[in-house]
Amino acid sequence: MDGDLFESVPNFSEGRDVVVIDAIANAASTAYVLDVDPDPDHHRAVVTLAGTRERLLHALIRTVAMAAERIDLTRHAGVHPRVGAADVVPIVPLGSTSLDVCREVAHELGERIWSELQLPVFFYGYGEDWTLADIRSGRAQPDLGGPDLHPTFGGVCVGARRLLVAFNVLLEGLSVAEARAVARSLRESAGGVRGVMALVFELPDGRLQLSMNLFRVEETPPQAVVDELRRRGIRLGEQQVVGLCPAVAANEAASGRLLEGRLGSAAAREGARRCRERGGEEHLALAARLEREAAGLAGLAPGKENLLAGAERCAALAPVLRAAEVLDDELAALAEAAARGLRSAIDLETESAHRERLRALDRRLGGLP
Repeated sequence: MDGDLFESVPNFSEGRDVVVIDAIANAASTAYVLDVDPDPDHHRAVVTLAGTRERLLHALIRTVAMAAERIDLTRHAGVHPRVGAADVVPIVPLGSTSLDVCREVAHELGERIWSELQLPVFFYGYGEDWTLADIRSGRAQPDLGGPDLHPTFGGVCVGARRLLVAFNVLLEGLSVAEARAVARSLRESAGGVRGVMALVFELPDGRLQLSMNLFRVEETPPQAVVDELRRRGIRLGEQQVVGLCPAVAANEAASGRLLEGRLGSAAAREGARRCRERGGEEHLALAARLEREAAGLAGLAPGKENLLAGAERCAALAPVLRAAEVLDDELAALAEAAARGLRSAIDLETESAHRERLRALDRRLGGLP
C-alpha cells in the first residue's frame, strides 16, 4: 500500500572517506535521512532512512548506484565481513506496516537493482532461503544476476526484517580466544541469550569489540546484555549503538540516537521546510519553532521523563502542521510512528506517576488519522 511507512538501514563499505559518505547520504535525500553513522575501524557506514514505498525505493536505488560509482571493493579493507559496496539493504516495518509488505518492497528493490544497475542481488531474511551468514560464507548464489559477483561492487543483500539494535561493547582484560568464547556463548543459535547474534572483532589498535545484532529487542535490549556480561565478571569498556535504537530498547548508550526521536525530528524539519516555502510572517515564525523542535527531538535521550515528553511533543506535531496547512499522510505517519513508539517505551512506574498526562496523550493518539 502507498500509505505504508518503512525504515531502511543500508550498510555501505566505506567508513573513512567523508566525500564518498556525503555523496551516498546526499543520494539518499529523496527519502528522510534520519542518521549517517560511519565507522573507520569497520570501514563501513550505516545510513538510516524512512519514508513511504516510492520515496524509499527511489532513494535506495540512488544510493546503491552511488556506491557502485564511488566504492571499489578490490581496494577495500576493514574488519567487518562484506559481500558488496552497498552490502546490506534491509527493509523494516514502521507503524502498522507488515513484514509481508516489506518483503514485497525488498523484492521490487532487488529486481530494480538488477534490471537498472546490473548488480547481483541476494535476497535474505524474512521469507527467504538465505541468511546473511550463508551469503557471506559463500554458501549462497545470487538470486538475481551472477553466478559471478560484480568485479568492483560485489553483490548486494536485500531483505525484510524486524527492528533490531546493532550494539557494540569493548571487552577488557580478555584474550582473543576468550573474547570469541564469550561471543559464542551469547548467540541464540548456540543456545545462549535469546535474540543475540554476536561476533568479536580485533580493532586495529588491539582493542577487542563484541559486535552484536539484538533482534528480539523487547526481550533482550542492550542493557540486558550488559547486565549479563557484568554478571559473568567481564570488564566492559565503551558501549556503542550503531545507527539508531528504538526507544523500547534504549539504554544510555542510545542517548541522542533514538529512532522515534529522529522520526519526529524528520517530520518537524520537513514541516519547517514547507512553512518556509509558503512564506508569510506566521509561517516563517512557525518554521523557526519547528526547526528548534526538530533539533531537540533529534537529540532526545532515554529516561522516563524524556520519553513521556518526547511522545507528547511528537503527538502534537500533526495538529500543528495541519493547522498550518502543510500536513500530508506521510508526515502524519512519521509523527504518529514516533509518538506511538515513545509511548510504548513508557514503563508502569512512569504511567503511575503521570496518569493524567498519559490519559491526555492516549486521547490524542487515539484521535490521530
